[in-house]
Amino acid sequence: MSIDATVSRPMWEAVERFHGLTYIAPEPREEGSAAGLKGFWMNYFATRIAPVGPVSAQVVESTFFYYAPDRVHRAIPDAWTFATPSDIIEARYRGMDRSLRATYEDVSAPAFVEAAELVRLATRGCDPIGRLLYTGWASLDWPSDPHLALWHGCTLLREYRSGNHLIAVCAEGLDGIESIVSHVAVGGAPREWIRDEAGWSEAEEAAAVSRLQSRGWLDANGTATDACHQGRARVEAMTDKLDFPVWQKLGEQRGRRLFNLLSDLAVLLPPDDQLDWEQIYDAG
Repeated sequence: MSIDATVSRPMWEAVERFHGLTYIAPEPREEGSAAGLKGFWMNYFATRIAPVGPVSAQVVESTFFYYAPDRVHRAIPDAWTFATPSDIIEARYRGMDRSLRATYEDVSAPAFVEAAELVRLATRGCDPIGRLLYTGWASLDWPSDPHLALWHGCTLLREYRSGNHLIAVCAEGLDGIESIVSHVAVGGAPREWIRDEAGWSEAEEAAAVSRLQSRGWLDANGTATDACHQGRARVEAMTDKLDFPVWQKLGEQRGRRLFNLLSDLAVLLPPDDQLDWEQIYDAG
């Protein structure tokens, strides 16, 4: 093989762009709301965790480590009183069907058929052990329509990497808020995300900064030290390493073809707030 673990990140980015329409397009949230869910964050947490079942807020906290417990508890377990997990899953697929049909002229085009076949092959390299969200989504039947099969496969691969990243963060000894604060410190995300997206309070951020300073990851001014840069690099490298068997098993030729197909499809997709945050914030 002429490929190594460094291919994991560009492959993830290609997968993430297609999957990420879930959180950008209005249709999935409209369908979730029609099923009974209330507001963006209840939609977000409930639709991602639904294949695992009507779990407690503590289970969601441990899986969605990036988010503040208060943000999780405002949505879960209340979500299960408004809609069942099976209703939520069906709503998510209806929403993705609508959003993909609104984005692409022909969702049965050969590119969707081929990409769906390749992404399904890629998921055969996934190890379910320790990847809760991946395992939940992998327990569902594959859709027969190629555009939904492609989205389903990209969801599996995206949640697989999410699980790998959680393993890497835990191996580095970081908790949820320390993870995002250190990520921001090395320039991986805007500081606004700590509160606006992840929902942590100023006091929680200050406490995390203090802990990271004690550990030598932040200096007295809150600036990332060499130790922080090295630690974050280890997190990303381990995430890539855990992802790599998927792409190694798929092989270089098929992996390159999937990357090119997803890149072509991404031309019609809106900017991704995770991958394109610098562009989005500059525009704002």
